[in-house]
Amino acid sequence: MKITMNDENIVSITQLKSFLKEVAVINFTINNIGNKNKQEMYDWVGTVLTRFKYFSSKTKRKEKHLILDYIQKISGRSRPQIKRLVKKKKEFRKILLSVTKKNTFPVKYSTTDIARLIETDNAHGRLSGPATKRIMEREYEIYGKINYEKISKISIPHIYNFRKNNRQYKSAILFISKTQAVKRNIGERKKPQPEGKPGYLRVDSVHQGDLDKEKGVYYINMVDEVTQWEIIGCVEGISEQFLEPLLIELLERFPFKIINFHSDNGSEYINYVVKEILNRLLINQTKSRSRRSNDNALVETKNGSIVRKHMGFTHIPKDNAKLINNFLRKHFDDYLNFHRPCGFATTTINEKGKETKKYDQYMTPYEKFRSLDNPQQYLKPDIMLKCLDITENLESDNESAQKMQKAKSKLFQNLTKNSPV
Repeated sequence: MKITMNDENIVSITQLKSFLKEVAVINFTINNIGNKNKQEMYDWVGTVLTRFKYFSSKTKRKEKHLILDYIQKISGRSRPQIKRLVKKKKEFRKILLSVTKKNTFPVKYSTTDIARLIETDNAHGRLSGPATKRIMEREYEIYGKINYEKISKISIPHIYNFRKNNRQYKSAILFISKTQAVKRNIGERKKPQPEGKPGYLRVDSVHQGDLDKEKGVYYINMVDEVTQWEIIGCVEGISEQFLEPLLIELLERFPFKIINFHSDNGSEYINYVVKEILNRLLINQTKSRSRRSNDNALVETKNGSIVRKHMGFTHIPKDNAKLINNFLRKHFDDYLNFHRPCGFATTTINEKGKETKKYDQYMTPYEKFRSLDNPQQYLKPDIMLKCLDITENLESDNESAQKMQKAKSKLFQNLTKNSPV
């Protein structure tokens, strides 16, 4: 049943009061109102407010309440809704239907753009937001990948939002677990002071687990403190017969001159064999001081974010060391140092002498090395800066990461085949 009501004859507050008293027991409801009917209702509300001079200074508060009661009774709307309509009438002189819905925003990134983020995260194993943004910027700005133009401008919070809430991202991403850094209580004897010069190495060992009393492989991780240039090697054990040739090889794989070798107080590094190697190469050796657990924090963080993230925690038999070392040398070195951005901190000291670090710069180790004053002066005599430039531009960050992931997958397949049943 449809009832049409004409209230034009109700023109005074007295009539309004009488009407409300007569219809007190009647409820008016409006169901399934469309936009057309809704605008008609808004027009009626505006007409009532004008007819009864709601906005006049002469209209008393009690009279205004009666007008609102009347509108609420006839329209079936709640009091807060009526007040919002009154506010609109006062501000714009007319109550218009809202064109846009609340909490809706234009789509800034298409499914193609999100696919580029997924591609980057799958290739690199989902790095931090700033590092991921830097990679996508480099894909567009340095390597000329046009399809990264829009996504390279994404904000860092937006990256995390996509990772957490976007269905397309969740359905296609391969890496979803977070890596926890490894912490160790290490002593400290002397803290190296590189003063902005590369060649000050932080060194640590990572063990790939035991199984049935059989030792797994060991990784030797070396990280330059200034540039975060990182070289990793794999060895069957950490006794002198295995460690000596690997240490020499790892030191040779750095493109710049090595000045200082810093480790914790483990016997694998604090011994006469290592001392002899370093003396022969004119490299100074330092070790961690007592009760200063942050002294070797850089390399220990890399143990978690690099070694554990890519090689895992599961036991790998020691006879696979040579196979893993070949992978690290041929595929991992260039990826880590030319195509994986790292966070670099800006340090500030307040009036009380408290030191605060903010990681606001993200560069690859080679970009950081390139940013130093006259970087050629730090390189070994047989290495030229232009040769390193060529290496950097052979492939984009994502191409290098995908190539590395493919080689890593092949490596683990071979490890599985070689593992004892």
